[in-house]
Amino acid sequence: MTWISSLKSFGYRERFSIESVFKSHPHACLLIISSSMDTDRGSYLLKPFKDQGFKVTAISPDFEYIFRSTSAEAWFDGLKKGNVDPGEVPLGQNLSNLLRLAVLYKYGGIYLDTDVIVLKSFKSLRNVIGAQTMDVQTGNWSRLNNAVMIFDKNHPLLFKFIEDFAISFNGNKWGHNGPYLVSRVVSRVTDRPGFNFTVLPPLAFYPVGWNRIQSLFHGPIDAVHLRWLTAKLKHIRENSFGVHLWNKQSRRLKVEKGSILNRIMWDCCVFCRCSSSVSALQVLQKERGVKNHRDLC
Repeated sequence: MTWISSLKSFGYRERFSIESVFKSHPHACLLIISSSMDTDRGSYLLKPFKDQGFKVTAISPDFEYIFRSTSAEAWFDGLKKGNVDPGEVPLGQNLSNLLRLAVLYKYGGIYLDTDVIVLKSFKSLRNVIGAQTMDVQTGNWSRLNNAVMIFDKNHPLLFKFIEDFAISFNGNKWGHNGPYLVSRVVSRVTDRPGFNFTVLPPLAFYPVGWNRIQSLFHGPIDAVHLRWLTAKLKHIRENSFGVHLWNKQSRRLKVEKGSILNRIMWDCCVFCRCSSSVSALQVLQKERGVKNHRDLC
């Protein structure tokens, strides 16, 4: 994982993403690359996991070391010297896009965004990336996403991702150096020899699109809606490895009682009384005069 924001933004969703990782992978080693998390306060936020024996730590990124001997090295050097226009998109977002690629390339493993809820073990997955959308008529993917990536060390596709980032960087177009990057590179290398990877269908990690993500947060309004929620939840449980919450679109939404996400949180929680019921947390906060829900746990 990477976390480029301040600790004030590290809320229940991000914490729950970590919980879901360890619920499905209790023996995993989770590394959060983040300057703000690599602090005393960050250590305090991770302490409950460590106290339960889970292996998690945060480390500040050493960009020069991580990018060394890759195409990212020259790009980053140009950025420091003022020869690369960072553009209007927050630089931290684009550095996160590059950082995840470089770390995966050098060390291999699994990358997850902090707004991904893990539903089941990833042990069966190797060298995969997920499609965000599919063409209904052809059945072919139309866009990929980089919120979940699983690759071996030194995988050639990651090399191409980093190379494309350095060559075609554009800091003024949202997604150009992230989802659009992995989409255009994969479209170029598909069926070429030497690349061994799988594109999983949207249901694997993106069972609900960004424009419909609110449907996971709303509780049932009547019996018909309840049946739909139950069927949708069953479909996700059976077919998805994780759920991307699209925080940019859903950050202000509340998890309602009986919603799909509320029930998923009960399935995937580690500290269940603290994180699985957001409405309960809000009640406790008001009763006890606590401003931060983490102080309840």
